[in-house]
Amino acid sequence: MAALLFAGLLPASATGEVDCTSDAMIVFDASGSMAEMGYNGLDRPRILDAREAMHDTLPRIAALRRLGLVTYGAAINGEADGDLCKRVTMPFTPSPNAAGPILNLIDGIEPDGNTALTDAVDLAARVFEQPPRPGVIVLVTDGEETCGGTPCALAADLARTAPGLTVHVIGFRVRSKFFGWEGGDGNPTVPETISPAECLAQATGGEYVSTETVEELIRALNQTLGCPLYGALAPIRTP
Repeated sequence: MAALLFAGLLPASATGEVDCTSDAMIVFDASGSMAEMGYNGLDRPRILDAREAMHDTLPRIAALRRLGLVTYGAAINGEADGDLCKRVTMPFTPSPNAAGPILNLIDGIEPDGNTALTDAVDLAARVFEQPPRPGVIVLVTDGEETCGGTPCALAADLARTAPGLTVHVIGFRVRSKFFGWEGGDGNPTVPETISPAECLAQATGGEYVSTETVEELIRALNQTLGCPLYGALAPIRTP
């Protein structure tokens, strides 16, 4: 006789944010490095895999949670400040069923500009200021701040002034600046590293998740944005 099992997901936050009643903001890295491939030139650009992961996860998440979006780096709709550190925009505040508009915008992004992740997270946090309310921010980034911002100072400020705000950080193919030629095959060896933005998660009770593959990025998005209610939507039958 077949038994009906339900596929649940991890809580969206280590601090108890599990019911999707709080709005969430995605902070999406659209800086120039997201167009890069592996050092051997064989991998796909990071932006393609990031888009694929978003397409897999956002339709399910947006059915249960209001989502908004901040991007940094790229021009939006062909408009951009000449200063590559000023390209921080909030196309969407948290809205119901926002997967379609968010995915359409992400699909049209051409990575460019620098990594103003501190300003981007700060902009996302302002959504939850008036009126003050709990919220979730998920930063997806492949590197470190390059525009003079201090993510750890922002982390301390958010922990003090916005106790109901949780910031999760997903590092996607974050690489050290230093590499060698130890492989003996003509290709450089590039050690994985952790984004300095990890402190944003540490200070606010969030999670830092390192990811390398599309599948890992999908799991991280589900883990930080998802809801246990998914189980009711995804029955699995086994003998």
